[in-house]
Amino acid sequence: MKKTSVFVIALLVVVVAAAAWWLYESFYGGCVREERSLYVYREYAYPQLADSVAVDIRHKWAFDMYARRLDLPSTFKPGHYVLKPGMSVIDVVRMLKLGLQTPVMVTMNNVKTPAQLAGKLARQIEADSMELATALTDEATARKLGFSSPLTMFSIFIPNTYEFYWTVTPEEFVNRMYKEYKRFWTGTRDEKRKRSGLNRVEVSTLASIVYEETRKTDEMPRIAGVYMNRLRKGIPLQADPTIKYAMQDFGLRRILYRHLKYESPYNTYLHRGLPPSPICMPSIAAIDAVLDYEDHDYIFFCARPTFDGYHNFARTLSEHNANARAYQRELNKRKIK
Repeated sequence: MKKTSVFVIALLVVVVAAAAWWLYESFYGGCVREERSLYVYREYAYPQLADSVAVDIRHKWAFDMYARRLDLPSTFKPGHYVLKPGMSVIDVVRMLKLGLQTPVMVTMNNVKTPAQLAGKLARQIEADSMELATALTDEATARKLGFSSPLTMFSIFIPNTYEFYWTVTPEEFVNRMYKEYKRFWTGTRDEKRKRSGLNRVEVSTLASIVYEETRKTDEMPRIAGVYMNRLRKGIPLQADPTIKYAMQDFGLRRILYRHLKYESPYNTYLHRGLPPSPICMPSIAAIDAVLDYEDHDYIFFCARPTFDGYHNFARTLSEHNANARAYQRELNKRKIK
């Protein structure tokens, strides 16, 4: 055999081997450059999916070829996916076809109304705020879960971080949170609740007031004790946070006399007892503070003029008025209106 023929054959072998390796590497080799989250929306068409994937993978042509072979354009699943270094084109395509989502962590806290909760959730899951607000305020759902209204149903949302699939629907979200709510109300908590004589919604409602009064967890049981004393004596709660909720003015820094006359069932200066529903999503610490409220004979409390977040407590009106005057003087000094 001539040397030329041998050379050509050898060259062909090398070319074929190189091509085979290139094809193998394109389909089976690592195509993901760096770890990132991929969000595939329900309304996506395949070109949008392909464009989103193409941002951080190599061998885009191989992805498209294998995707079409597996009919991915008509079978991909929406969701939150994590592309990890070392994944191949085949891994990515199969993940999207089978819907192998990675859950997201959803955090809920510092929320005052269902609308605020809807807005916060819409930044963490696929559903938009309008869809979520509708589910959170659905009368039929509230009745189905045993609540008198959507506002009392708001008590099922216990602040925490929960694992969800990004594509969870608003209805699925509410049902899941109801299960978490039932899990939260353990036998121990329900047994403690009997001491107060309040039902679960009432505990959450009082806890929401306590939470709005202070963020100091060590002081929460004492404030809860003040309100329990008032409830038992038939004294109006006169809780300033209920005025803000009634007026839906959460930026109000100073409660004035004219604010106390605002007509609303949530105005605890005008109406005795607890308001109709929670005025915010209370923390777990606030709920437990109501269950473990402190036994004492305080009837009043007022923020300290030191503005350290704590309060001065009083047994008599004259003592309370002295505390209130000191606080008012400091408000005036700081020009807080």
